This record gives sequence, structure tokens and C-alpha cells, in this order.
Amino acid sequence: MNNLYAHAGVNIDKGNEVVRRIKKSVKSTHIKAVLTGIGHFGGLYDIGKILKSYKHPILVQSIDGVGTKLSVARMAKKYDSVGEDIVGHSCGDIIAMGARPLTFLDYVANEILVPEEMEAMVSGMAKACKKAGVAIIGGETAEMPGIYMKGEHDIAGCITGVVEKNKIITGEKIKEGDIMFGFVSSGLHTNGFSLARKLIFEIGKYKINSRIPELKSTIGEVLLKVHTNYTNPVLEMLDNKVNIRGIAHITGGGFIENIPRILPKNLDAEITKGSWPMLPIFPFMQKIGNVGEREMYTAFNMGIGLVLVMPHSEKEKMQKILKKYPTFHIKKIGKIIKGKGKVILK
Repeated sequence: MNNLYAHAGVNIDKGNEVVRRIKKSVKSTHIKAVLTGIGHFGGLYDIGKILKSYKHPILVQSIDGVGTKLSVARMAKKYDSVGEDIVGHSCGDIIAMGARPLTFLDYVANEILVPEEMEAMVSGMAKACKKAGVAIIGGETAEMPGIYMKGEHDIAGCITGVVEKNKIITGEKIKEGDIMFGFVSSGLHTNGFSLARKLIFEIGKYKINSRIPELKSTIGEVLLKVHTNYTNPVLEMLDNKVNIRGIAHITGGGFIENIPRILPKNLDAEITKGSWPMLPIFPFMQKIGNVGEREMYTAFNMGIGLVLVMPHSEKEKMQKILKKYPTFHIKKIGKIIKGKGKVILK
């Protein structure tokens, strides 16, 4: 299209091409409850049937992004994984409240629209949504020359779920003596990338395709490992009445900032270091910049993506359920002790 809007940097034709490219992926996430396709002013989702199984349903919503992991994706020219990341991150935030994810909205902004990159991102979102039983019911693509630098993107996701009011998990029921179990992460997930990029690319002088022996992979492959989505095993535990008293999604702020979000003020979380397998990327980065231990546990997930707090008596029931999910690994990482709402590294 040869018009002033295109010359100003916004190409309507490319926007339409993106819609054509992503329509099939988006539709693949739809169930009967989704009443609208791409192109409407809003996404309609019929919650009537779902709510019949709840006595007092509470909607749970969260919005987040993938941060500067997008810079790594741009360096590697690989965008499908960040689409999966935003869904995994979003699901993790609301299952931490005990909620079942239902719908997802995405927002992608960039300097110039590249249909192939958008298609990759949305296909990644759709892949992750289908695995978690979530429907993509809408989204926004913003082409904003002058706001973003050349080649830059930003991505955000808004997720909505539902939970029975008397089954909301906030951590307030956590008691002294409860055990902490941690789901092993796939890598950095979606947090700590500003520090990771400084350590690896600026201080370490590594390239995106540098192959590191101790990592058994390239830098790009390790950093772009997809954010693990813990929805299915956690929901099955909750459906089978495993008494989970607290769930902490280890995102920005690591152990040090996220676990206290669920702790009663008179209790501490005592973490036993070495009780789970440490992914090689973390000591690799720590060595490059001589980063202090507490800063590492504040910036990164250190190999644990989701923490469950429960009485020790629930362990056997939890492990029986997890046999159905052989790709998910969980470790006992600590216990709850008297304290002041802090994390203690032991």
C-alpha cells in the first residue's frame, strides 16, 4: 500500500498478513466456550457451564511480560520460544493462587512489523495454551516507529482463571514444620536476563552461538530454554485434594523476594542449598562476574521454578500424582521455621 500511513512507518497490509498467518494457531486453542474469532472488538467466552461446578467462583487475573529475554531472542533470531514463555509465566502466576487458567490475551509491540516473527511468537503462545487448556481469545499488535528502536519488540500477556473462594491459596495457612518442595526449572525462565546479558555478553564477551563445554550447548540454546508451565500437575494435585498451603512462583526477585510473598510474618523459609540439581548455567554466570550468593538467589530462580508448601503427610499423595508427569521433577528443598517472614539459605 503506497500511502502516507505506510510512509510514516505503519503498514496496514503487513498487519493484515499477520492476522492471516496467526488465525489458524489462535483458533487451535479454542473450545466451545469461545464465541468469537479474530477480528471482533472483544473476545467472548461463555463461562456459564464452567461456573456451574463452582459454589462461589472467584476470577483471578494477572499480566506480565518476558522482559529482556526478548533481546536474546532477537540475537538468536528465534521467537517461538518467547511465545511459550509468556504463557508459562502467566499460568504460573495464577496457579500460585490455586486458579485454573481459562483465557489468554497477548500484546506484542515493535518498531516495524515482521509477519514471520509475529507468526512464530503466536504459534509459540498457541502451543503452550493448548497444553494448559487455555484459550487465546484476543490480542493486540502495535507497530510503533519512533517508540521502539530498530528490531525491538515487547510482549505481554494477560491471563484469566477461576478458583473456588474457599480454595484460594495465599499462604496464610502455612504452619511451622511444613515442608517446601520445588519443581525443577528448565533454565532462567523469564527473569534475570538483564544481569545474565551483562555477565555473559558484556563481561564474558561470549556470543549467542558460542558453544560452552560445561553447558553442553550454545549460549543461545541455554538462555532461550522455555519457561516450564506447571499448570497440569499442580491442578491435578489440587483436584485430588493435596493440601497445598502455599505456592510461590520463582520469577523476578528469585527465592529472596518471591517466597516471602506467601509467608506469614512469624515464619521463615529455610532453604537447604544443594538439595536439588543446580543447572550449570547458574555457576557459569556466577563465576564470570564473581556474583555474591544472595544476589544470585535474588536475581535468578537457581534451578527451581515453583515452590509448594505443604504438610509432610501430603508427600506420598503428591508423589503418586507426579508419576503421571515424568517430565516434571520435584525436590524437597527446605522447611518452614519460626521467624520474621524471610528466606534463610542454609
